[in-house]
Amino acid sequence: MLKVNDLSVKLGNFELSGISFAVELGEYFVLLGNSGAGKSVLLQMIGGLIPVGGGRVLLNGREITGEKIQNRGVGLVFQDAALFPHMSVFNNIAYPLKSKKFTTRQIEGRVGELAEITSISHILRRSPRNLSGGEMQRVALARALALEPECLLLDEPLSSLDVQLRGELRSLLREINGRGQTVVHVTHDYEEAVLLAKRIGVIEKGSIVQTGSPAEVFQHPRSEFVARFTGIRNFFGGTLREGDTSLKHFTGPDQQFTLLSDEPPGEGFVVIRAEDVIISDSKPLSSAVNNFKGRVISIGPARIGSEVIVDIGVEVGALLSDESVAALQLKAGKEVWLSIKASAIKFIRK
Repeated sequence: MLKVNDLSVKLGNFELSGISFAVELGEYFVLLGNSGAGKSVLLQMIGGLIPVGGGRVLLNGREITGEKIQNRGVGLVFQDAALFPHMSVFNNIAYPLKSKKFTTRQIEGRVGELAEITSISHILRRSPRNLSGGEMQRVALARALALEPECLLLDEPLSSLDVQLRGELRSLLREINGRGQTVVHVTHDYEEAVLLAKRIGVIEKGSIVQTGSPAEVFQHPRSEFVARFTGIRNFFGGTLREGDTSLKHFTGPDQQFTLLSDEPPGEGFVVIRAEDVIISDSKPLSSAVNNFKGRVISIGPARIGSEVIVDIGVEVGALLSDESVAALQLKAGKEVWLSIKASAIKFIRK
């Protein structure tokens, strides 16, 4: 387990203070926040690249706050991979093993094992200068895993890759985590958080403002910042299936949605913007194919207008103007119709 207790640091005009959270053994924890929020600074403090101003870092019961980088038991992967350009792929991965005086046989065995896991066995003799972005990140991951770190720290590892490569690297990260590797991953991309995290910590201006599962954070934001940053209260897990026409069907535990998507069938999530949810007194005659009868649970202020939560088997949030709320005479307990166009529903593959 990784424990961060009341961590703080001051760097020029930026201050990070009162940071506390815990990451369970084998968990995938994502630190999610805007650029400049302090995500990377926090990760580098845990990794030992930035001295801690105050607080403690413990890893599996051992305090590592003042330990040297090489003795912390962590592996670090950066956005730009940071490979040694003058070394081959093999020697990049072998570097931490050589520094710990592993034998040649041990090094060859460990590098071969990691190359197999990360699917880079065919490029071990190449120079990093001749690698694609995805290949470089795979090499960086293999190097970070060489000494079997107790915790793997990832600083925006997918942000410089194209869509296809991001998908491939996400699958690899899930596989690595599935082998029992504890991971702390920094990103500004909520889709990465949705697809990888078991738990999320949202960081704002040097402080963690909410932690929880993706569903808890996205569906029940605890502050205006979290709600504004995530922007997705309507976030549901389930299975995408083919339909009879160009439309596809998404089935979750408690509700089904029809949507337009070029994604193949499979497990994943749907995201629906609150702005795209329409509420009416009677069943609508519009072109929307998703029409549900439900009951208003609550009405509260939003960044613009009001957020109306409707129970249709699952809780769906709609963003309405105050004038619309008044015209519809909405209040808790009132029965309403809710409609969503198929084109307004986004599917994210798991």
